[in-house]
Amino acid sequence: MRILLVEDSERLQRSLGAGLRNARYAVDVVGDGREGLRKIQSNDYDVVVLDLMLPGLDGLTILKRLREDGNNTHVLILTAKDTVEDRVRGLRIGADDYLVKPFAFDELLARIQALVRRGHGSKNPRIQVGHLEVDTSARTATVAGKSVSLAPREYALLEFLAQHRGMVVSRSQIEQHIYNDTAELTSNAVDSAVCALRRKIEVPGMPCLIQTRRGIGYVLKEGEP
Repeated sequence: MRILLVEDSERLQRSLGAGLRNARYAVDVVGDGREGLRKIQSNDYDVVVLDLMLPGLDGLTILKRLREDGNNTHVLILTAKDTVEDRVRGLRIGADDYLVKPFAFDELLARIQALVRRGHGSKNPRIQVGHLEVDTSARTATVAGKSVSLAPREYALLEFLAQHRGMVVSRSQIEQHIYNDTAELTSNAVDSAVCALRRKIEVPGMPCLIQTRRGIGYVLKEGEP
């Protein structure tokens, strides 16, 4: 899943960016409002974490422009303003959630996870596909009831496929949503990542879960053994 953090505090940029990457998210970080708006308009993000007090363009103006343009990206607002009026204003403009500074990182992470689930029409953090279960809250996976050890990138790929289960996703979609820097990717990076993931979640004699759609991409679904 790909997150955009728009925050002008360098301290929060470092701490939140590192924390989200450790939680297996691909993260872009910007500190200027105009750059943040440009990023949202030109990329596909699962969640935008948006500070209100920004240089260049304030957070509420960014949010208003997005909604006026029909952009429905989930937006979680960070703010030091904690009055009811401030929160109501942001929610009425189109914010999906609100978090008042200072806050616990675990709460931010939980709210992001909830917005990602909402974006895929699900309230259940567990996704079941055949003999595979992905817990998007604990960020773990089990195969035939047994826990699977996944590297951060492998889990990110699995969650992305699971959130789009039954749908074919292209290599470019995978690149954009799970890699922090697509400019440094090799031409076969996605194929190699899928092969590594298959080795960990496929069980001999049981249905194949990650299926290739040649020339298009991949789909996670229960198939034939």
